[in-house]
Amino acid sequence: MIRRISFLMLTLVLLVGCKSKKRAVAAKKDGREVVIETTKPKETNQNTEIKTPPKNATYKEVVNTYIDNYSTIAVQEMLQYGIPASITLAQGILESGAGRGELTSKANNHFGIKCHRGWTGERVYHDDDEKGECFRKYKDPKYSFRDHSLFLSERTRYQGLFKLKKDDYKGWARGLKKAGYATDPKYPNKLISIIERYDLTQYDEKILGGGSSPVNLDDTKITTYTVIKGDTLYSIARRYNLTVDTLKEYNGLQDTTISVGQTLYLHPVKN
Repeated sequence: MIRRISFLMLTLVLLVGCKSKKRAVAAKKDGREVVIETTKPKETNQNTEIKTPPKNATYKEVVNTYIDNYSTIAVQEMLQYGIPASITLAQGILESGAGRGELTSKANNHFGIKCHRGWTGERVYHDDDEKGECFRKYKDPKYSFRDHSLFLSERTRYQGLFKLKKDDYKGWARGLKKAGYATDPKYPNKLISIIERYDLTQYDEKILGGGSSPVNLDDTKITTYTVIKGDTLYSIARRYNLTVDTLKEYNGLQDTTISVGQTLYLHPVKN
């Protein structure tokens, strides 16, 4: 009797387990069953791969490791938002202590961006100008770089920077101080020194020096592209080997906002 009860209980457990993994039929279409899995798919997180310098590394080696880790992200941000990669990298190196600062270690915050009004993400508290100030916390460093781009591009006090040439890193460094990004009077010189010492302008040149030259388009015709769902100005620029700034210039755009059905010019159009 005990064996029968045990067998029945084991069978019941197996049936329940199998049932939970079955697929539910949603509908029939063209004679075929359309099914939906009842189990949730596993989430995948593609985090930025970060190299760590050796414990006995010199400061120069630490900085070079930082540049290796984040130069690609800085170039991508330049393509999309027009902020020189040299400036982004120099600010990251200076603000984060080349990735070794406390705020960077515990919050992936490379630019010392505080919570400010409207911030709904995670936060940490860190002594800065005042004790226990609120700073933004990021799951991955790439989000810190994106927030830096948004911070500069969406605030009116920094709009003057975007009128400067993208290879004028000295103008950008001084403009950041003038716009109130930092209170340190030596802030511009520190950025300029980092850029020149580590040859960070090479990353600007990848965008400005022909690394992203336009495709050969027939200038006798007005070549355009119609925006479809899922497009971004960045993805369209990459498709036609242009920069985001170039697309914005061709189309008189003030920012990167586009809408489905919008027509974009892919080369300069007179009048």
